[in-house]
Amino acid sequence: MNTCGNYRTNFINTEMEYKSFTPSFINKPFDWSDKEITLMLEQAMLYIGELNAYSTLVPDVDFFIKMHIIKEATTSSKIEGTKTDIDDVVMPKSEVNPEKRDDWTEVHNYIKSMNHAISELSNLPLSIRLLKETHKILLSGVRGEHKYPGDIRTSQNWIGGSGPKDAFFVPPHFDEVPALLSDLESFWHNKSLGIPNLIKAAISHYQFETIHPFCDGNGRIGRLLITLQLVELGILQKPSLYLSAFFEKHKGSYYDSLTMVRSSGSMEQWLKFFLSGLIDTSKNGKETLQAIVNLRKIYDDKMLGFGKRVKLARELLLHLFTVPVMTINNIASYLKVTYVTALRLVADFQDAEILKETTGLSKNRIFVLEDYLNLFK
Repeated sequence: MNTCGNYRTNFINTEMEYKSFTPSFINKPFDWSDKEITLMLEQAMLYIGELNAYSTLVPDVDFFIKMHIIKEATTSSKIEGTKTDIDDVVMPKSEVNPEKRDDWTEVHNYIKSMNHAISELSNLPLSIRLLKETHKILLSGVRGEHKYPGDIRTSQNWIGGSGPKDAFFVPPHFDEVPALLSDLESFWHNKSLGIPNLIKAAISHYQFETIHPFCDGNGRIGRLLITLQLVELGILQKPSLYLSAFFEKHKGSYYDSLTMVRSSGSMEQWLKFFLSGLIDTSKNGKETLQAIVNLRKIYDDKMLGFGKRVKLARELLLHLFTVPVMTINNIASYLKVTYVTALRLVADFQDAEILKETTGLSKNRIFVLEDYLNLFK
């Protein structure tokens, strides 16, 4: 028997059968034999610690983390097939190419769902209830809205192929899902297992993706689960680490590593892949924060020449770190100033090469904090 689960034969009707995979319960002690995992675990904690140091010491870091969330939403959605990139996502919906607006809306739903989940961690423990709330926001009013937003599935789903008979992978039968989710939730909060928290996060992601508890949106919720778990466990001081970019870059290895657990019964290859993602992403996250600090110093130095508009300029710059694409009207509304004052301030930003106009038009112009936005590409 596969120690990580087994296959179950199901019948669609008397003439058609298919096999679904039922993962083993995970709320139990776990150990590994590959010494490389222990070394990688130590490395991952070191680099996450360095990222934490930056994320807690950088002034106004929450403004930058909002851009991290936008990048994560964009990348995680891209894995699922959306065509929107970060340049489109930060634009007002009215300025987005009509053929991309559905994708834009899906990504912005993901941003809303992520922000909700992260904020709710201070009120709710990590739970299936929280994931259901997050899922409801993710799929409401978009192309997946017919896939029962916020509800655990009561039908069979599958990955690849035209049906469960020829699918690449078939998750457990829906009648097994409640017990598997109960076990997963117990695993999250069981402090007596003696399993390192990063290993618990890796196993949790594998288990969630294998259960595939929703009709749609499982990949996005499962990737968000990683960050939520690391924040709740106290490993991340701020929600500043997201693995979707690593998974997207190494998509083949990501799916192969998950599949290997189900086929071989061993979790160890998946653990090494997951830990390598944490190491790589933590390094990149620290470098991005370093680059932001350096760029902000350059911006601050340039704004010293703005005279009496310096205070307004600094207020606008902080907002641009969250919304790096704006119009004159947007700026006037945000700062509560006249259109003429906003126009003059933007002219200062352009002269200092902080903002760049992107349309080339005389009206309805759009201004981008380009050097900052490029850090997230």
